[in-house]
Amino acid sequence: MAPTLSVRLVGHVTLDVQASGDVAAQVQGFSVGLGKLSAAAAERARQLRAGLSLASFASARRPVEKEIHRFVRRLAARGLVEYSLGPARGGDQVVIEPQMPDYWPRTPRLRASDRLVLSRFAYLRRRADELVLESPRSGALFKICDPKVAGILAALATPQRIEHLRHRPGFPGLPLLALLVDCEILFRVAAGDAGLRPTEGDDSLVLWDFHDLLFHARSSEGRHANLSGGVYPYADTIAELPAVRPRWPGEAIDLRPASAATAGVRPSPMAELLLKRHSTRDFDAVRPITLAELAQFLDVTARVRSEQDTTLDLGGGDLSLTYALRPYPSAGAGYELELYLAVDRCDGLPRGFYHYDAGAHALTPIEVGGAALDATLAAAAIAMGATGKPQILVTIAARFGRLSWKYSSIAYGLILKDVGVLLQTFYLVATDIELGGCAIGSTNIEQFAKLTGIAFHVEGPVGQFALGRGASPARSG
Repeated sequence: MAPTLSVRLVGHVTLDVQASGDVAAQVQGFSVGLGKLSAAAAERARQLRAGLSLASFASARRPVEKEIHRFVRRLAARGLVEYSLGPARGGDQVVIEPQMPDYWPRTPRLRASDRLVLSRFAYLRRRADELVLESPRSGALFKICDPKVAGILAALATPQRIEHLRHRPGFPGLPLLALLVDCEILFRVAAGDAGLRPTEGDDSLVLWDFHDLLFHARSSEGRHANLSGGVYPYADTIAELPAVRPRWPGEAIDLRPASAATAGVRPSPMAELLLKRHSTRDFDAVRPITLAELAQFLDVTARVRSEQDTTLDLGGGDLSLTYALRPYPSAGAGYELELYLAVDRCDGLPRGFYHYDAGAHALTPIEVGGAALDATLAAAAIAMGATGKPQILVTIAARFGRLSWKYSSIAYGLILKDVGVLLQTFYLVATDIELGGCAIGSTNIEQFAKLTGIAFHVEGPVGQFALGRGASPARSG
């Protein structure tokens, strides 16, 4: 008998269905309104505690089926449901935990002659006392409840025909394989294809190492459902490390007398900038940044200064390379970082979303919806702990292939080092021209992908900086 795919509420969620038909989800003491349901639909919705077969409302032919389908979609968009696959009467084979709000389980048609293989980005790991299957490319995580499934997955390290898999002990059935194909944890290969890098996706994906793509997806928001940011996860178990490291044993050389010798000397402009630098989270509501100031900021920090061609001898022939040099240092002079500006208020520049063309020193507008722009600016305000939106939000994106084409194992780490250098450059230049700025530690890679239409593994955000005229008095940090 084929396993059943069902949807159910996640463990910490309960539904509150009123006699009036108003429905709300109770989540850790908070109430989330979900609209109204008819009496018949409300009765069906109560079954979501134990699980409701997706097939029972998939056709959406009857009014109650349409109503339940819309209701479950609303729950899914808020991350309040999970999906289970298993026998109609029995335990779970797998539990599917969405990692993105728009995930919906799909089962593409598979044929017995199809050859499947595991993605090189897929991995099994222990989570507490559970075994989970994940991939940074996947919109869902699979909790493996049946150990026999793990054996089948191990066999898929090399391409296998489905008709041969059927004869293996513990074959999980076509629905699970189809779900894994839909999530890009498994993929189809042609006969004779070993499923190596060039087979699995576009050229941009070929350039990624496993650990780099995983780090990018899991250290940003948008493609996982884990808590992130300043949530103090270990405050109850481990004491905070001291702000200043305890001294090493041995006799220290006191530098204070040497510093005192120059106490009367005026600090250099650079030293003054470093002393004045601070994070500005609140911006002047009356006097926004001007287009001239923005142009000066971008000119000094990020404009291409020159281009150079060079030839590299790799032993098997010459390799021609081109570099576009900018004011800040970059790993291998790769200069993989691009700037995108979400503009809320700038005197002389219409509100909108722009790409900064560093070669031409120009801003190119990118058409986005007003709601998407508002959401981007609002997320930045929340991340900063600010009372209002930044006047301009600069998103630092990376063209990942620019560095991974050259570097192995360290490409993503080098990108993050470049981001740190550029953020300090932003701070110092903003301070010098009497503007305010604040680096933002979190970015949403899926939100950026929707704004630009660029796949998250091709070009994506790796840093953000709020820019504008600081409110007075400035908040610092």
